[in-house]
Amino acid sequence: MNVTLADSSSIPKLANLFNQYRIFYGEKTDLQAATDFLTSRFNNKDSVILVAHENSKMSGFIQLYPSFSSVGMQKIWILNDLFVDTDFRRQKIARNLMEAAKRYAKETGALRIDLATQTSNIIAQNLYESMGYTKNESFFHYSLPIKT
Repeated sequence: MNVTLADSSSIPKLANLFNQYRIFYGEKTDLQAATDFLTSRFNNKDSVILVAHENSKMSGFIQLYPSFSSVGMQKIWILNDLFVDTDFRRQKIARNLMEAAKRYAKETGALRIDLATQTSNIIAQNLYESMGYTKNESFFHYSLPIKT
């Protein structure tokens, strides 16, 4: 298995995986919207996407968004999306993607990687904790839905 930094030429295969990821979270399939969203991320340089390849098949991805710590005065990366194709699960692909994200964070001088996961996603929580991520007991995270 190989993990590489995605670029715009990755979009056709990546869009299929991204569409599956959205379906996993209860969204309706929309391959064109997934393609458009990823194209916009690449064009605007809004995120970094690492992809795992198993032979010639794209098997998973991780998407990082840049942010900053005002207190630490350094960049942080928000690990927003992690997905492995159902045909490739239980092969340590998610772990390899997370290790690649950690290396990328180090290479870019980041202070840390932050992530959030559903409270019911025990499998993901176990992975994150096994890799040294800790639950932040000091902060509550809030969201404000913006209706358009």
